[in-house]
Amino acid sequence: MGGFDEKAFDVAEDEAESSINPPPSSLAVCLVSGGMDSCVTAAIARGENDELAFLHASYGQRTQARERRAFEELADFYGVTRRLVASLDYLARIGGSSLTDQKIPVAEADLSSRAIPSSYVPFRNAHLLSIATSWAEVLGARRVYIGAVAEDSSGYPDCRPEFYEAFGRAIEAGTKPETRVEIVTPVIHLRKSEIVGRGLELGAPLELTWSCYRSEGRACGSCDSCALRLRAFREAGLSDTIPYA
Repeated sequence: MGGFDEKAFDVAEDEAESSINPPPSSLAVCLVSGGMDSCVTAAIARGENDELAFLHASYGQRTQARERRAFEELADFYGVTRRLVASLDYLARIGGSSLTDQKIPVAEADLSSRAIPSSYVPFRNAHLLSIATSWAEVLGARRVYIGAVAEDSSGYPDCRPEFYEAFGRAIEAGTKPETRVEIVTPVIHLRKSEIVGRGLELGAPLELTWSCYRSEGRACGSCDSCALRLRAFREAGLSDTIPYA
């Protein structure tokens, strides 16, 4: 009779453990709206991971086609082949935002206001993160990147750090025991001008991005998003090269 092979048992145990808890993946899911913040976030994610998967969502926003074009051009620039475009058109049917409801005008910029603007799409980022988490769990990705900005944004409640901390706990509670998905928000505490500077350092193609809430041809220059972008480039001592009306 053969004796007990402790070494063989250890190997089998290790293999069983690795099948239950796979090693961390070098793949990360990155939410890419086509805007400046998501572009710089993608540039940061590229430097921190071996491979990226790009996720974009269309939700009936006024500049949906232009944002989709920016997404595809950014994915081409970074050589990303794993791409998922999700349709959240039900957010337009829900309404409540000037981005999705043609009856609500996009307000003129007021960067001094601390009120939640009409462009806020109710709880949108929770929908985006849910899709990203589902995809990450299937792909075996361990990180989800999102270009949320808290300190110099338009005052959206779902861009606050505490929202992402809470969502991280929801991911832990609502996914498989072996799933480990971390939400990464690398620009959340940066001012827009600092994001421009970081993008310049990383060679991010900001000229491919689109920020305007109103127009798909030439940026209006007067909505909150345009005003924040123009101020950021001005404070960074740079010129924005996208076309403005």
